[in-house]
Order: sequence, then C-alpha cells, then structure tokens
Amino acid sequence: MEKINRERVRDIWLKAQGLSEARPFGRGPLATPRAVQHLGYVQIDTINVIERSHHHILYSRIPDYKRAHLHQAQTHDKSVFEYWTHALAYISSEDYRYFIPAMRRRKANPSSWYSSVSKADLQKVMRLIKKEGPISIRDIDDDILVEKDHEWASRKPSKRALQLAFNGGDLVISERQGMLKKYELTERHFGWDKKPKAATANEVLDYEIDRGLRSQGVVSIDSLCHLEKTPHKKEILKRVEGRVRKGSLIPVHIEDVSKIQFWMKPELLDHKVEHPEDLVHILSPFDSLVIQRKRFYMFFDYDHRFEAYLPKEKRKYGYFALPVLIGDKAVAVLDLKTDRQKQKLLVQQWNWLGKHKSQDNKKMIEQELHRFEKFQLDR
Repeated sequence: MEKINRERVRDIWLKAQGLSEARPFGRGPLATPRAVQHLGYVQIDTINVIERSHHHILYSRIPDYKRAHLHQAQTHDKSVFEYWTHALAYISSEDYRYFIPAMRRRKANPSSWYSSVSKADLQKVMRLIKKEGPISIRDIDDDILVEKDHEWASRKPSKRALQLAFNGGDLVISERQGMLKKYELTERHFGWDKKPKAATANEVLDYEIDRGLRSQGVVSIDSLCHLEKTPHKKEILKRVEGRVRKGSLIPVHIEDVSKIQFWMKPELLDHKVEHPEDLVHILSPFDSLVIQRKRFYMFFDYDHRFEAYLPKEKRKYGYFALPVLIGDKAVAVLDLKTDRQKQKLLVQQWNWLGKHKSQDNKKMIEQELHRFEKFQLDR
C-alpha cells in the first residue's frame, strides 16, 4: 500500500477544491458554472450576517465573481439548478439525470413535513404555474391562511405544495430574487426536446465517487458519503473496491491517520502541487473544504466550530466564524459582520491558530479583508 503524509493530502485536496491558484475557473460569467460543475455542488444557506454562503463559496474561487453571474447561470443559461445533496445546493445541469432517482423517491414517499399538503393544494399551484409562468409564494394571494406548526413554516398552504412539487422534480427553482424562490415547470424551464434519462443506481454511485475524486483528490467512504447512512456507504464501498481491482484507484495509507481507509487515482502520486505563499482565502463555514469538519481537522489541525446557534457565552470563535488560509495552512479564524447601513465590514473577533501570528500574516489578511469588504458591499 502506498504511503503519503498529511501535508501531501492537504495539497492535493486544495488543488482539487480550486484553492491552490488565483483563478482556477477563469474569469467572467462562465467561471461560475465551471466552478459548480467541478466542485459537484455549492451549498445554499440563508444566513446573511455577511454575504450568503453560495456567493461566498464562488467568490473564494473566482476573484471577479458577481452575484449576477449565478443568476445568469440559473435563470438564463440554465447551466445550474437547485436540488438536494447533503443540503440544498447549486448543481451543474449536466448532472441532472443523476438526481432523477432521488426525485422519484421523494415524490413516491414524501416526508411527513408534507402530510398537510392536499391533492387540491398541489393541483392548484401546478395549474397556476402552467397558466401564469414562474411564480413565487408572494404571487399566491388567495390561500386560506393557517396557523404555523413550525417557526420555518408559512401560513400559506401553497408554500409546502410548491416545495413538495420541487422535491418530486415537477417544479424547478427558476430564479432567486435574494432568497425569494420563483418556481417553474421543470420541462418548460429547461426547454428539453426530450427529458434526460434517469441514471441507474450504479450510475448514481459512480457519479458520487467521481464527484468526490474530482473535488477531494484523496477520498474515504465518509468523505464520499457526507451525512449519508450506512447502507449507502456499503454500496459506495463495493463500487470503490471494484475500481481498485481494475487499477483505476489505489488504496493509500496516510501517516498519523489510523483506522481510516483512503483511496486516490494512481496518477496523483507523482502530481506536484504548489501553493503561492501569499494566496489568502477567507472561507465560508459552508465551503465544501470546511463543511466536512472532521476531515478538515484531520488535515488542517483546526477543529472548526459553527457557533451561530450557541448562546453567546458558549462561543469560542464568534457567531459566524470564518477560517482563514494562507497558502496551504489554516492560520486564523475571523468572526465578521457586514454593517450594510454604514457600508463597513466589521471584524467582531480575530483568533490566531497555532503559531501563525505574525505581522506578515496580519498584513496579508488585512489586504484580503479590504477586497472581501468590497465584495460584501458591491451590489
């Protein structure tokens, strides 16, 4: 079995994540769908104490990224769409067929969250969209309001009906205006001459493995199956072992990491990765490098904590802490907040990691903070 050290894995992972060079996906609007396709997904989140995660993740890899680029990709070019991975995310439209089986499962066996949605509710929203075109929940003004049964619920029954039809693949989110979703008939949105053929079960498994290899470089079962249950992990393992037998993957042992099996493509063994020592990234806590926190800790020696839902007195790094990389090392954690009224980016808390506190590092981070502030405030 090949042996590699943690530093080598970290280098390969950063390269696979598009974080080892300034413009891995090029410039302009087309960089956005290229980044989404390469990463496999870009997680969506509603927290907006700074810019929302999906924009932040793309900005981290596309220096001239504009919010309008994602809008163009989703609404006009239709090169990305929204659906569920481990969370709601932007996904390349090239990969749509791999999500059709999940859509069919959700349609056949919807979550109990949707038990209150009647057939009439569903027919109402489908009929309205078919007649009027894309709509948001705000466009529905004739619902009989009900009491909320959850803080995230709506008093309009049509909201869950829209969500249910989206989960089942009959509707697609055709546009976001801020976080307000507009729903459209899926086939009309994409304008398909023929709907994509659903991927088989094995094709979905292979897609998930390829996605992980492309965006992680060196993979484990847990990294390929983030937040998935054991039966799915067993199916993925069978496919991985099949690739090992064919020689397209090799098992590797990572020094100082025991009890976890990793694999990589053999050609990566001799692949050299260099990281500019002055390249600074202020990362979203929902960034695909950070979201798998155990893995991030394993290779960056920083155990990231998401503390937004903790009482203030129990927070260590702050409400919305962001890891900071310089080159290939996690050097600091910043708790930032955008004061949109005063047009300023506020540093609520600054924590250094390990022995990385230095005037040179501070100067590089401050320079990146100025650029990051401009991104926050440039509308």
